[in-house]
Amino acid sequence: MPEPAPLLQVTDLRTHFPLRRGAWGRVRGHVRAVDGVSLHLHRGETLGLVGESGCGKSTLGRSILRLLQPTSGSVTLGGVELTSLPQRALRPLRRRVQMVFQDPYGSLNPRMTVGEIVGEPFAIHRVASGQDRRRRVIQLLDQMGLREDAYHRSPHELSGGQRQRVGIARALALDPELIVADEPLSALDVSIQAQIVNLLLDLQRERGLAYLFIAHDLRIVEYLSARVAVMYLGKIVETAPSEALYRSPRHPYTRALLSAVPSPDPERRRSRILLGGDPPSPAAPPPGCSFHPRCPYAFDRCRVEAPTLRDLGGGHASACFLDEAGVARVVP
Repeated sequence: MPEPAPLLQVTDLRTHFPLRRGAWGRVRGHVRAVDGVSLHLHRGETLGLVGESGCGKSTLGRSILRLLQPTSGSVTLGGVELTSLPQRALRPLRRRVQMVFQDPYGSLNPRMTVGEIVGEPFAIHRVASGQDRRRRVIQLLDQMGLREDAYHRSPHELSGGQRQRVGIARALALDPELIVADEPLSALDVSIQAQIVNLLLDLQRERGLAYLFIAHDLRIVEYLSARVAVMYLGKIVETAPSEALYRSPRHPYTRALLSAVPSPDPERRRSRILLGGDPPSPAAPPPGCSFHPRCPYAFDRCRVEAPTLRDLGGGHASACFLDEAGVARVVP
């Protein structure tokens, strides 16, 4: 039986920002924030996206939603190509995909009440008005674990966890199929993080939601995600089912990331892999493999040729010239 078509298909997506200098603002180069990313996401699935700060994760999420205009490439949602659509044609499709932002305070309008914030999507898309809108908003707040009296409160009167729940309620108002969650837990303490994670899982089971879950915390990504993509300097360097990636990472950068995850067992010591230097600038990426200046296994080919994602079987792919042993043999 053939595999169903993915809900989201991203192909060779690039988002470059011009660097302008001088009195005339001439373009002297480009910041390659997203540089040739391809990925897919099925209905009801969670794809975790991880990587260092500045690698382009958030830019990728915003480019998929056309909050930033991609430079080139393709984004297809349910068979509809998004990157070339005019704003008027794009607007109805925004009901199918929504975003939960990282900052649960900065993403909410301080001049609006919670009822107005969550009810705004209904008003913009003319889905509900009057008492029907109020009823739907209160229903959403209840689903988020917020009391009815939150309807008349302002964002500054809520805790961080409550504000993030308001942001999730707003994203769910129009029954989307896909939610891009851009580090939705990073501004919350650990106990609140656990509540939000369980809420996201419950909503996925109830509504069949697909998540592109962008995060730094690799433990939460492992818990939430069916598959994980690892991003470095604007490119995907490894992707695999979650269990396979955490059990047997293939790319040297993925191994370094996982070696930094704290172990809950004090008796189990993890061998840390320390990377030298800083990540290169996306305005001046190195030739060849973008990771080679920091890679302990880099050899001559890495410095002149950029590896592409190579299928390793079982849904596992890695953009590296070395096999799983790291130094054993070179891939032909």
